[in-house]
Amino acid sequence: MTQAHARALSLSALTVLELTPPQMVQCAADAGYDFVGLRLLPATDHEVRHEIVGDTALKRETLAVLKDTGMRVLDVEIVRLKPDTDVASYKPMFETAAELGARYVLVAGNDPDEARMADRLGKLCDIAAPLGLTPSLEPMPWTDVKNIAQGARIVEASGKRNTGLIIDPIHFDRAADSLDALRALPREYFGYVQFCDAPAERPTDLDTLLFQARCERMIPGEGGLDLAGILRALPAHLPVSVEVPTQQWAKTTRAVDRARRLREATRAVIEQAYATAT
Repeated sequence: MTQAHARALSLSALTVLELTPPQMVQCAADAGYDFVGLRLLPATDHEVRHEIVGDTALKRETLAVLKDTGMRVLDVEIVRLKPDTDVASYKPMFETAAELGARYVLVAGNDPDEARMADRLGKLCDIAAPLGLTPSLEPMPWTDVKNIAQGARIVEASGKRNTGLIIDPIHFDRAADSLDALRALPREYFGYVQFCDAPAERPTDLDTLLFQARCERMIPGEGGLDLAGILRALPAHLPVSVEVPTQQWAKTTRAVDRARRLREATRAVIEQAYATAT
């Protein structure tokens, strides 16, 4: 088996967001993943906030399940850089992330001032560095970091080594980013890649764009995204974080069964991507 085929898989929090963090860890272990992603802070005001940051019972429970299962945490979510963000306020989250053994922190850019965002990303990196964490920026077309070119500018302007970009196939496609541009970016920018599928036809309105991304993605290999191209344009060793929220499927199927099906589908896409590579 090649290194590309053997790459580690992580179960993203968004895939099984109905679960608590310790349940996510157990689900990832039961479904055969190598890593798990945890959402320590909610992405929106409508999400449930789990009291896991700091010295809490939920954090201790999560640590116990990690120990019992041998599961490892790949990434934690979510930091939002806004015009009024107090970077220091994220230090407790980062300390909890480090205690859980996480490697990466997902960062969303919600500030139209690119220079200010780069400065604050740099300050996040300063907090993260002693903790062994890499805050990484995820371009999303509805945010103020709309594509990989803009994301790369901000990462470079931050002046820090412990940062980079997170490529999500649905955002990459909806931003009309190109594989050539992806291949041209520094390899050290990438620590892991997210994975999902979606219809080939791009939404023409924001509501549909958001709904597909947050609620109804597709099983890898069953949509129209160029997943093989994205995989081959990135370093072959990157862990793959399977991020497939499926609101309708979740109503009828247990999280662990969805997670297993998604793991199998992701493995199949990876195998095919490199089997057909020239």
